[in-house]
Amino acid sequence: GFPKYWTTEQVIQSLSYWVLIAALLIFALGQLVPIKESKEPLKQRTSMAKSEAKQRIEKLKKVINHHRYLYHVLNKQGISDEALDSLKHELYKLEQQHPEFITPDSPTQRVAGESLKEFRKVAHKVPMLSIEDVFSEKELEDWQEYLKRLAPNRFSQKSGKGVEYFAELKIDGFAISLLYKNGVFEAGSTRGNGITGEDVTQNLKTIESIPLRLELQGGISTRETEENLKNLIKKGEIEIRGEVYMGQKAFERFNKELEKSGKKTFANPRNLAAGSIRQLDHKLVALRPLRFLAYDIVTDIGQEKHSDEHEILKILGFKADQGRLCENLAGIVEFWKEIAKKREGLPFQIDGVVVNVNDNSLFQKLGVVGKSPRGMRAFKFSPKQATTKVLSIQVQIGRTGAVTPVAHLDPIEVGGVTITRATLHNEDEIKRLGVKIGDTVIVGRAGDVIPDVIKVLPELRTGKEKNFVFPKNCPVCNKRLIKPDKEVIWRCPDKNCPARKRENFYHFVSKKAFDIDGLGPKIIDQLMDGNLISQIPDIFELKEGDLFPLERFAEKSAKNLIESIQKSKEISLSRFIFSLGIRHTGEETAVALSSHFNDIVQLKNASKEELRKISDIGEKVSESIYNWFRLKQNQKLIEDLILARVKILPPEKISKKLAGKTFVLTGSMETMTRDTAKEKIRLLGGDISESVSKETDFVVIGKEPGTKLEKAKKIGVKIIDEKEFLQFLK
Repeated sequence: GFPKYWTTEQVIQSLSYWVLIAALLIFALGQLVPIKESKEPLKQRTSMAKSEAKQRIEKLKKVINHHRYLYHVLNKQGISDEALDSLKHELYKLEQQHPEFITPDSPTQRVAGESLKEFRKVAHKVPMLSIEDVFSEKELEDWQEYLKRLAPNRFSQKSGKGVEYFAELKIDGFAISLLYKNGVFEAGSTRGNGITGEDVTQNLKTIESIPLRLELQGGISTRETEENLKNLIKKGEIEIRGEVYMGQKAFERFNKELEKSGKKTFANPRNLAAGSIRQLDHKLVALRPLRFLAYDIVTDIGQEKHSDEHEILKILGFKADQGRLCENLAGIVEFWKEIAKKREGLPFQIDGVVVNVNDNSLFQKLGVVGKSPRGMRAFKFSPKQATTKVLSIQVQIGRTGAVTPVAHLDPIEVGGVTITRATLHNEDEIKRLGVKIGDTVIVGRAGDVIPDVIKVLPELRTGKEKNFVFPKNCPVCNKRLIKPDKEVIWRCPDKNCPARKRENFYHFVSKKAFDIDGLGPKIIDQLMDGNLISQIPDIFELKEGDLFPLERFAEKSAKNLIESIQKSKEISLSRFIFSLGIRHTGEETAVALSSHFNDIVQLKNASKEELRKISDIGEKVSESIYNWFRLKQNQKLIEDLILARVKILPPEKISKKLAGKTFVLTGSMETMTRDTAKEKIRLLGGDISESVSKETDFVVIGKEPGTKLEKAKKIGVKIIDEKEFLQFLK
């Protein structure tokens, strides 16, 4: 024991010494007697580290995907960008330490692998169809009447229950298809021609709003559908379709960065989205803030309505438009008007509203015509308009001498296109509009394509505006202008007017005439300004050495152009007639003339009476043709072309298989150009028309057909697609 007279402090101090001595003894014994380690515990510890890493990786993936869903689908932000980046960085480091745990659906795999050399073609199991457009409430009503004729029982009013529609935003983006296998994103492709697209999987992986793995984020109202979906996610395929787009603000920021770097900017977000998806380097795509909006589930999982698909898409982790159920057309129009008002405030560009027959079974029953589903329409907005100032008004002289006034505008962007000029058509149109130089005008794009002055705003005049005085003389050759009886167009009568000659050159080398590859208006201008050509036959006397002094002409380009000119010397009679630029003689008239006459000499010597006998050639046209061939300068033109060794091929033998049948073509074709299609119809004895009427026998529809299709439907003309058309040609 301790002495009775020790204090507490002395006792504690004594114990501390003893503890220190004991510790030193234990350390010394440990050094003298080595501990034998088993290799087994070490193995167990390493295995546990891998197991923990795998578990951590899976948890990180789940958390990152959850926050992706919150941000891109629910528009919520659960944690800061910095915190999310930190989680992604941790995941990346763990995967680098344990590459065996890297999976295709990992967030780190959005940008991986090497750049592509080219895109692989991929066939769509279900065609990616286009949508027929309507532009007014009347056209929308006509569509419903069309559906009633196709399925009268479903549209019967006796049941007291009408057909339900689902309306959603028509985002102006780039259509793509996503394929998920066993719940994991496997492949993505572009629309292409609707049947075959391009594999752009790597590029689509870079878009954060496209989930790399499908996971149910909630329950579905229909139990059976939910079970089907779970089974397909576990083992099966699911195809999703939608649009890749770029938000308006992101697009503006991106363009500003390009501008700062001195690079070319993009006209609109859609062009940028489409151009991005078709980049061969997916790492560049990853730098662009693209997003994805889903609108369709191709796979049948038991969904009865299109509106159900939008609900399912959100539960699967996709951003999908809210849309609206509409009991009738009035509901659609109301939604369309609401969206039109909100259009400018939306974060992305839209060009209308897509209207679907909501019942999927009825939608399938209605079927497809051409490349467009009958049960779907795109209700487009009116052409976009903007206001700008008229800086000047100038006239242009056409090849037939027509004088067209053109308004030169303060540059303005309308519908993603910068407009600097707009046609004023003729003197009467200027008077009708009351337009002056300096006026503020409303400019639109007719059919979203052609710049047009819609209206003058006289209330914004300052008093400095000037009237435009239509010239009395040609501004190029100074000859007195004439206005033939019953015409509204002033014309320059001088056939040697330099402006008319220039336009005649443009026409002569155009696609439907001699079709000289590489010889467009800009090269024609260079040749004329350099005094290398003054008359049309001069084209065929050009040599390679003549082209070297011209800008942008090297040895190879000069050689290519001369070869192209020489190759064009063999030409069909119909194309040759068209190339002459005879007034009132278009492509079809040229074909009719070539079918009737064996060669150009017979046509040159034909009387007015003989010309009138030809089908579809009336008195006005026959007189124009007859008078053209009477002029000595025109006769000399033909003689000089023949002396230049231009060979006019006789008309090909025409079959009578399609005799008496009239065809109208609309939309672009996949297997041939429209010009080739027309030529084949003519060789089989058929006729071509540019407009649909009761005399039309067939309307052939290609990709994105125009208004001719709707007119054909209204008057009951038979509509055939490209496949059926090819059968006719056989």
